[in-house]
Amino acid sequence: MPIATVNPASGETLKTYEAMGEEEIERRLQLAEATFRTYRTTGFVDRARLLIQAANLLEEDQQDIARVMTTEMGKPIKQARAEVAKCAKAMRWYADRAEELLADEEPADSDVKDSGASRVRVRYRPLGPVLAVMPWNFPLWQVIRFAAPALMAGNVGLLKHASNVPQTALYLEDLFHRAGYPEGCFQTLLVGSAQVDDILRDERVKAATLTGSEPAGRAVAATSGEMIKKTVLELGGSDPYVVMPSADLDRAAQVAVTARVQNTGQSCIAAKRFIVHTDVYDAFAERFVEGMKALVVGDPMREETEVGPLSSEKGRDDLEELVEDARRGGATVLCGGHRLRRPELPGWYYPPTVLAGITREMRIHREEAFGPVATLYRAADVDEAVLIANDSPFGLSSNVWTRDEAEVDRFVRDLEAGSVYVNGMTASHPAFPFGGVKRSGYGRELSGHGIREFCNITTVWHGA
Repeated sequence: MPIATVNPASGETLKTYEAMGEEEIERRLQLAEATFRTYRTTGFVDRARLLIQAANLLEEDQQDIARVMTTEMGKPIKQARAEVAKCAKAMRWYADRAEELLADEEPADSDVKDSGASRVRVRYRPLGPVLAVMPWNFPLWQVIRFAAPALMAGNVGLLKHASNVPQTALYLEDLFHRAGYPEGCFQTLLVGSAQVDDILRDERVKAATLTGSEPAGRAVAATSGEMIKKTVLELGGSDPYVVMPSADLDRAAQVAVTARVQNTGQSCIAAKRFIVHTDVYDAFAERFVEGMKALVVGDPMREETEVGPLSSEKGRDDLEELVEDARRGGATVLCGGHRLRRPELPGWYYPPTVLAGITREMRIHREEAFGPVATLYRAADVDEAVLIANDSPFGLSSNVWTRDEAEVDRFVRDLEAGSVYVNGMTASHPAFPFGGVKRSGYGRELSGHGIREFCNITTVWHGA
């Protein structure tokens, strides 16, 4: 895949870039290693000052970088500006709390005495250069949620961003440079996916984090396992959205629309499978379908647009194939279901679509639909709702709508997911751990759990 900005709203190639050669990659790896030796000794006050300055600059750049993101991957402009604000918030959160999150821990006095020590501490030390392989769908947020905690922990970052968002990738390196970080603290590697393996095998790279597809995760995990390097993987998701009879149906249906089409449906944590109790199925389906039909599809640079183009022609074609497979298998199309053919929208658009009558034989039951396509399921009771929800290779997040506390307890206990959102839509926040189980990956980002993922957890034992 070429490294290029291709506007998905028009299909026009705007800028192309040459991939870095071996000499430039080597120079940057040397710089990362050298910078880490000194940056690791800086204190939290200095690190926080730099990160806050980066957040300030990001906010000043909000309008410009939002337009870059929208141009590169088609995100509606309002959502692009919101992404910028979210990144600045997370940067300030880690700047304020990293020292506390990574403070030395003192084991219980009885355990210290039992070990024969006079004192024992657990200290969190940085690992070194961390390679981040990041996706295009949230081109700022996915990077910042890695970079902010990694830099505050004393690590340095190497970014291999998706090949269709090179301007955003280069902006991120420039942002940290302008904020005053030492050269080499955060570097963008303009390389293709074929070059990742060699970089990951380099001994100077100490760990890796990847957000992306399952095949990409498998490749990074395999190489990291061979090299015995720590990894965090956040892969696909096909999140269930369960609606029970006691739910506020109007609110559940309204939020369901947003949960499905946020980022034009191109989000791992977007709700994708809507599992509705039979007693309220028809009422929910009517509200949900009407809400999906009412969405404004259009030019992502227009303020009123709610659903923009998919990021690539292949992404649109893959989504279309999933829908056609379901249709051939007997699924009912309640709205949408065909690519848009409007002369004023020449890009890679697909309309908000709702499918019902899904069976296990259909691909869309097992595969992630990365676009504004929802599937509806009917459940007879809690037991069947849990069975349908867990009948997926993924386990990223989940949503449950009920006012029955016993049902809440049951879903929290039994849903196979990294998080359970009750009467609300899945969203990431810097204070809460984020990640999944099963084929959605392993490890956690954000919160204290995220900042400690790339630390050497060191026991310091003092003799009596």
